[in-house]
Amino acid sequence: MLMPSTSASAGSSAPFSYWVVLPYTLFLSVLVPVYWVYLGPQNFLWGCDIALFMTLYALWRRSALLASMAVLVTLIPDILWVVDYIVRVATGSDILGIGATAYMFDKSMPLFVRALSFFHFFLAPLLVWMIYLTEYDVRALRWQIGVAWIVLPVSYFFTDPVRNINWVHGIAGIPPAWMPPVVFLLVVMLAVPAFIFWPTHWLMQRLFSGADAFKRA
Repeated sequence: MLMPSTSASAGSSAPFSYWVVLPYTLFLSVLVPVYWVYLGPQNFLWGCDIALFMTLYALWRRSALLASMAVLVTLIPDILWVVDYIVRVATGSDILGIGATAYMFDKSMPLFVRALSFFHFFLAPLLVWMIYLTEYDVRALRWQIGVAWIVLPVSYFFTDPVRNINWVHGIAGIPPAWMPPVVFLLVVMLAVPAFIFWPTHWLMQRLFSGADAFKRA
């Protein structure tokens, strides 16, 4: 069973268990240069990639706020990613119809690069465990919305539209012909908090917030 370091207590800045912190740090030290070389720096604008760095800081500094922010952007997308991947492996079909894991079967990409994406299997459970030990910080919702409202326009204006980082140029790589592209960006900026952040925020509050959680909001 994973336990926090003996020197750490809730609300302190001491790291979580080094049995978790050090392997995660090593994993990221491999992922970052590999992604930089093979996928380019713009790849780190993906919400799940930003969450990787939030998690690293949260592990070392025992930050409930950063862990809470990271879980908002990972829980629902990672569940969908894992389900889509398992169904693709089992049946060869795209259950979500949005190509979420299509790149995992692209043999033109080196296998070890694709294999690094298996962090989608463990990142959300890791964050839930961290929040269980520290408490969910309800400030995370407004902070994560602020981050998203910076990252999404940056993804739209400053990255390759073909990469469709954070799906700001269309769903499943298909441009939104039914509305102007900038309007679609605004829809995404509203939909992400409403359908990804808020449901997770609601769940985390019910499971892991202290009695005074709403007083801090």
